Amino acid sequence: MKKIIFLLLAFLAFANVDAQILDPAKWTTKIERKSENTYLLTFDGTIDKDWHLYSQFTPDGGPLALEVVFKNSKGNFSLVGKATESKTRTAYNDIFEVNETFFERKAQVQQLVKVTNNALKTIEVALNYQVCKDVCINQEKKFTLSIPAATTVNSTKEESSVAPVPTVEQPAVTSDSAAAVVDSLQPSLGGGDVYNAADTTSVPEGNNTNNAPRSMWSIFFLAFLGGLAALMTPCVFPMIPMTVSFFTKQSKTKAKGISNAIIYGVAIIVIYVMLGFVVTWVFGADALNALSTNVYFNLIFFVLLVVFAASFLGAFEIMLPNSWANKVDSQADRGGIIGILFMALALAIVSFSCTGPIVGTLLVEAASNGGIAPIVGMLGFSSALALPFMLFAMFPGWLNSLPKSGGWLNTVKVFLGFLELALAFKFLSNADLVLQLHLLEREVFIAIWIAIFGTLTLYLFGKISLPHDSPLPFISVGRLMTGLVVLTFTIYLIPGLWGAPLKVISAFPPPMEYGESPMGLGNSGSATTTAVLPEGAKSGPHGIVVFDDYDKGLAYAKTVNKPIMLDFTGFACVNCRKMEINVWSVPTILQILKNDVVLISLYVDDKRELPKSEQFVSKKTGAEIETIGDKWTDFMISTYKTNTQPLYVLTDLEGNSLNTSQPTISYVNAKEYEAWLKMGISKF
Repeated sequence: MKKIIFLLLAFLAFANVDAQILDPAKWTTKIERKSENTYLLTFDGTIDKDWHLYSQFTPDGGPLALEVVFKNSKGNFSLVGKATESKTRTAYNDIFEVNETFFERKAQVQQLVKVTNNALKTIEVALNYQVCKDVCINQEKKFTLSIPAATTVNSTKEESSVAPVPTVEQPAVTSDSAAAVVDSLQPSLGGGDVYNAADTTSVPEGNNTNNAPRSMWSIFFLAFLGGLAALMTPCVFPMIPMTVSFFTKQSKTKAKGISNAIIYGVAIIVIYVMLGFVVTWVFGADALNALSTNVYFNLIFFVLLVVFAASFLGAFEIMLPNSWANKVDSQADRGGIIGILFMALALAIVSFSCTGPIVGTLLVEAASNGGIAPIVGMLGFSSALALPFMLFAMFPGWLNSLPKSGGWLNTVKVFLGFLELALAFKFLSNADLVLQLHLLEREVFIAIWIAIFGTLTLYLFGKISLPHDSPLPFISVGRLMTGLVVLTFTIYLIPGLWGAPLKVISAFPPPMEYGESPMGLGNSGSATTTAVLPEGAKSGPHGIVVFDDYDKGLAYAKTVNKPIMLDFTGFACVNCRKMEINVWSVPTILQILKNDVVLISLYVDDKRELPKSEQFVSKKTGAEIETIGDKWTDFMISTYKTNTQPLYVLTDLEGNSLNTSQPTISYVNAKEYEAWLKMGISKF
């Protein structure tokens, strides 16, 4: 009996096509008068369980960020600051390689506005956002808020669920229950649990590991390495024996010397952690992430790192005023804990010319993660910096094993300068990607890195020297080995110019498609390439020929007499990328997509505006279809009665679905996807 009921529910879920139009986020609004002409607009959202709605602070290159659009602001009112948000969660997304920020269960967005037109009666607002679970949905919710009288507060529910979610009658089986049945029937990618598109606490291998703490641990570890690098610079390394000798000689007992050294180390940690705290407090934990994705701040970061690199390479020294060091040093003679604290501060000031660029770089990188990342970064850096002072005070005999100061310290400094310079271009690339200027495409980026690390190789082999280098009659074994590692890395980069994926540095250069030729320089403009790609097509994932316009794809399919696979996708769709990476790459499936079908990928989040003559009002949803993404969203809803991505449909040349028993398929494992493809193609 239970099986019959379950199958009946499943049938109702799939038979009632309108139940597939999902609306996981419900909104109410409120407007409050704060002063004579100032009003606070509040949007409260309730999000269905296990769905994630992405914040406006989610960085570029990741899922689609929330956008608050004011339709009638011109000449009527102005915004006071940026919209604020309620509590969000940040987690690393290994598909887009960004720290995405999202709401769970509840979302609140508030915006303060100042009315400049006293005759204004209403404020028209739209929330554009993406909400994801096993699939992703791009939504636009429109609201009309009436300006309240001086003593009233106006509350309203969402005006409509249009674009892309239409208003539908409630079916016998609710959307939520239908979705639950669908979820219970849907296989996962790889045969395990079903993983949420935005739920980064799940990983494909089945490990229930939270990536957010792992990301913070990686920040700590990288900052710790930065601290170890700072120890090897000319400003810090000679201070170790001097400071340890001071504590051991000035202390009456060995125990007292050790305790003083520990206090000294803890003081170093406190000073740098306070620096990280100040940076977080001044800019705000969430604002840091927003700043890191801003074009102008990426340009500022680029300039800063180039300046730091030039300093390390010997062009000049970045120093704090000498008066600061003198004043702090005079206080260090006071003795006791206060004197030790001032000694630690003196170290930070005196060594700034070497540690400053490293600290600055770490803070810039930490800012890219937002939250408390600057504090975590400074904790890692200062721990590495303080640890040797404490250890050598406990075991003074170890001082004899330290290498003597010399020219090798400047070599370390120059080495760090080259790394700073290479890292700088990551931020310049971020700005170029956001603006889509194509000035720093993938091939150019890789060529710059080849030049930087190739020059570093020559430096390590002693073929070139820089201003502060000592004479080098021969190179040490350690320097030779380091040079060989850098040379190997440089050679590894070279195939990237011809389209190699370069997985070791995949987080740094622009993506493959952001280049002079997505297929590599070797194929750029060649006869082979133009022959392979028909008019209106481009090279897609794994070299599949793909159209992004339905009419052009249909015309080509008719000339080659092949079935069409419609791929409703999105630039910011996580599970779309997972399907392309994990399922489309399976050899048997890849052969089908390359040889047996014409692939048409329709991006529902394409924000390019349609020509005015092609804009219309949807008959299904009543939404204004203004962009290319709106057009494909309306096509998907009107034809296939769903608003989720990824969505795949196999059709004949007249647009009829070939898989009559299962017309569409979404986020599934490779075995089911392949069987669905073969079944549809066999009926063509």
